[in-house]
Amino acid sequence: MKVPFCRVVCAGNEARYVKEVLDSGWLTTAGKCLEFEKRFAAEVGGKFAVAVNSATAALHLALEALGIGPGDEVLVPTLTFTATAEVVRYLGADPVLVDTEYGTGLITAPIIEQALQTHEKAKAVMVVHFAGQAADMPAILEVCRPRGVRVVEDAAHAFPTRCAGRMIGGWGDITCFSFYANKTITTGEGGMFVTEDEALARRARVMRLHGIDRDIWNRFTDGRPSWEYDVVAAGFKYNLPDLAAAVGLAQLEQAHEFRRQRQAVAEHYFKSLGDLPGVDLPVVHGAAEDHAWHFFWLVLGSKARRNRNAFIDGLIERGIGFSVHYRPLHHMTYYRDRYRLEARRFPNAERHWQGCVTLPVFPSMTAEELEYVTGVVRELLG
Repeated sequence: MKVPFCRVVCAGNEARYVKEVLDSGWLTTAGKCLEFEKRFAAEVGGKFAVAVNSATAALHLALEALGIGPGDEVLVPTLTFTATAEVVRYLGADPVLVDTEYGTGLITAPIIEQALQTHEKAKAVMVVHFAGQAADMPAILEVCRPRGVRVVEDAAHAFPTRCAGRMIGGWGDITCFSFYANKTITTGEGGMFVTEDEALARRARVMRLHGIDRDIWNRFTDGRPSWEYDVVAAGFKYNLPDLAAAVGLAQLEQAHEFRRQRQAVAEHYFKSLGDLPGVDLPVVHGAAEDHAWHFFWLVLGSKARRNRNAFIDGLIERGIGFSVHYRPLHHMTYYRDRYRLEARRFPNAERHWQGCVTLPVFPSMTAEELEYVTGVVRELLG
């Protein structure tokens, strides 16, 4: 049997909404994008949502809107995708890499507090909600707010996710979501910038489209001549086309069912793999229903039956897709050499990285596929 790492599900109104866009003759940012923004903001409990062409763009716009610039420092967990740190460098600022909690991969309030003792001038922290589980936002804000440290949430893994009874999307200054093809909902490529601050949302809207003071859709619908606009900043090209937004709207309608189906996969893994010797499963702090279950990983320790490479070889031979989340940023040549980083400074991320393997989790995973994966894992590690 072949089981992919991820399989995109488009079983709702995707084709219908895309056809509506095609029939309209307007394919770029327009009415479907505006509707997607409004519905997504309502879903996560945010006041303002700005659709963009990637989560990386949203993160970049977030730091730019907060005034991060050359010479500034931003705390970034080392266990994340490079986008979380690279956007700091886009603006000439420096990422300060910090460790994460073992078992969850999350940045925590004590980790942030310790880092701020040696980086007192840090202006912001990037909080990554790892694998679909929320970081402890009340505790993190308690550390950051009194110090004036701005909080950007990287929620690329975290829709729909809850923290302390509230959806991720309205805790920090800005929250950034991803709709990449393997995410919990997808537009193919896409992202969302969400904030409670109208001024930050206004800045993001201007900067996502060349620094022009009017969105192109408004330029053709508000009665003023379309050529009559101003460029108020040196902006970027980050807008989300209506074709992508149409897919996003249909995916949004299915989001909670998708989450429930991913949770069922994760629960099966916990039940079937929890007794494997020398293997650690993810630690979940809250209710299973609050977790988006974007990823499910195993960490193979020194007492596991096989090391990670041998285990991966076994998965490949048996046709099972997998990934590794993540090789920490302090191991990446650019960050390691530029900031002279040593692995011993990140013991928890190191422990995770040295043995982690991510198993398939997707909504359309069949019972047969799930039993096959767990059977192979037990064969290799049991």
